[in-house]
Amino acid sequence: MSPTWDDAPPPPPLRIGPGGWLRVLLRGVVLGVVVFGGLAVLLLVRLIERPLCGLARPVTPHITRAVCRAAFAILGIRYRVRGRAMQGRGAVVANHSSWLDIFAINAADTVYFVSKSEVAAWPGIGWLARATGTLFIRRDPREAALHRDMFHDRLVAGHRLVFFPEGTSTDGRRVLPFKSTLFEAFFKKDMKPIMRLQPLTLIYDPPEGESARFYGWWGDMDFGTHLLKTLAAPRQGAVTVIFHPPVSVADFANRKMLARDLEQTVRAPLEKHLAAEG
Repeated sequence: MSPTWDDAPPPPPLRIGPGGWLRVLLRGVVLGVVVFGGLAVLLLVRLIERPLCGLARPVTPHITRAVCRAAFAILGIRYRVRGRAMQGRGAVVANHSSWLDIFAINAADTVYFVSKSEVAAWPGIGWLARATGTLFIRRDPREAALHRDMFHDRLVAGHRLVFFPEGTSTDGRRVLPFKSTLFEAFFKKDMKPIMRLQPLTLIYDPPEGESARFYGWWGDMDFGTHLLKTLAAPRQGAVTVIFHPPVSVADFANRKMLARDLEQTVRAPLEKHLAAEG
C-alpha cells in the first residue's frame, strides 16, 4: 500500500456561516439527487446491459459522464478541457489532487478507474465506484500477474482504464514521482505491441481569495469536511483537464522509462501554470 502524502500545512479549521450552510443545503440536495438518482438509473440500465454485453458497457458510461458534468454545474466550478481523449483501447494516467478528480476525468471521457482495494469499503464513494465499473487492486508487486490478467480482460472489453501512478493524492501544487509497478503488466508480450497510454494533467484554480490548495485533498483530511467546504464556498474556482498525445508502450524499453516519460509530460503544464501565477 502506498504511503499517504501529507507534506503540506493542514488547512485551517472549517468555519461556515449562515449563508454557507444555506449553500450547503441547496447545492447538497441538488447534487445528491443528481448523483444518486443517476446511480439508480445506471443500475437499472445495467440490469439489461450486463446480460447482453458482459464486461462491455455501451450505455451506462454515458450516464456517468452526464452526471459528472452536471455536478460541476451544480457546484459552480468552471470546467475546461484542452486536447482530445484518445479513441480505442488503452489507459489514461493522471496526477491526483482530490476526490473531484473522479468527476473531472469522468466528465471528459468514457473511462474506468483503477483504485486501491480499500476504496471499495468507503461509504458512498465505494458504492459509486463499484457501480461505475472501478477496478480494485492491491498495490503489491507480487500480484503483477493477476493485475495483468485483470487489465487484459478489461482492455479486450473496450475499456479505457485510468491510473493515478503517484499512489496518493496531494495538495494539487505538485506531481509526485510516478510509481512504475503497475506498468509492468503492459510489458507482457500479449499487451506491449497494442498498448497505448494517454497522459492527462489536472489543474485546479482556487476561488478568488482562497488558498491555492483549496481543492486539494491529502493526508488525513476528512472527506465529509472537504465536501462541506466545497459546497459552502460563496465563489468557486475552476478545473482544467488537459489531454496529451498518447504514447505506445512498445516505444519504451522498460516500465521505469515509461513511468518517467509520462510523469514529465503530466507535470510540465502544471509547473508552467504555477510559474505564471508567480
